[in-house]
Amino acid sequence: MSLAHLYPGQGSQLPGMLHRLPDTPAVHRTLAEARGELGDLGPADKEKTLATTAGSQVALLVAGVAGARALTEDLGLPPDYVAGHSVGAFGAAVAAGVLTFPEALAAVRLRGDLMRRAAGEGNWAMAALLGLREPAVRTLVERTATPDHPLWIACFNAADEIVLSGTADALDRAEEAARGAGARGIRRLAVATASHCPLQNDTARRLARHLSGVPRRRQLVPYLTNTRGRCVRSDPEAVLDDLARAVARPVRWYDATRLAAELGVTRAVQLPPGHVLVDLLSTAAPAVRAVAMDGPDIDRVVRALRRHREGPVT
Repeated sequence: MSLAHLYPGQGSQLPGMLHRLPDTPAVHRTLAEARGELGDLGPADKEKTLATTAGSQVALLVAGVAGARALTEDLGLPPDYVAGHSVGAFGAAVAAGVLTFPEALAAVRLRGDLMRRAAGEGNWAMAALLGLREPAVRTLVERTATPDHPLWIACFNAADEIVLSGTADALDRAEEAARGAGARGIRRLAVATASHCPLQNDTARRLARHLSGVPRRRQLVPYLTNTRGRCVRSDPEAVLDDLARAVARPVRWYDATRLAAELGVTRAVQLPPGHVLVDLLSTAAPAVRAVAMDGPDIDRVVRALRRHREGPVT
């Protein structure tokens, strides 16, 4: 079995998510470490906190690292590859040995704050466009965007699921145009800004400057990048570069998941919370059996992972 750990990004956050983590020593240690850096975690997964960019991203990082450590340290299921969607990449970088958990927390807090500042008082949003392929989406964006209401492709999640970033007005016009082009619809994401687009160019530059001060360490686990959908095996500089640049560039998640299958990944587990990456993987690489670690029942996840040769996950 070749196992990938997948870390979800913003939009997957759920109220109470840190209280639904498995009850294991590694999870308790991770939460204690997070409290040492952040203080009281009580409000960290409350709806009000998760409604903010920085709050949701920090909670996702804590949940992802805690879940991955439970699998690796408590259950002996370390990853052969790691991949994180958007801010999830910081959890992947911790598992790869490129960042320490405190370094990742500091970087993600800065990232969220910079993203909020970049948005200013603008009415920005993100939405997943369903049912259209890339050429049709690019045409739609070109016809919908205006200088006052820009619109950009932000994420390639699947062949026919592409996320857009822009003003709320631009997304409203894109939704109307998409229906006329035969799309299944547009789903607004639970984010408070626009990401993976030129609005965040300054965020990327300042985040790169911050990460330049992180000590360089030997990479321990292959890492699948956001910006190119490629595999980095022993180049921590490339991992850090991906972490910084991805906030202003489209996420190539579809390419990364298809590459995982080509690299021989046969099993994958999505770290908490949710199951969106499992759903995307099932369409991009159906031969890879995936399960979501979306609650405290870690035994169910382990049983599913160890039934590799007995058929699909149920």
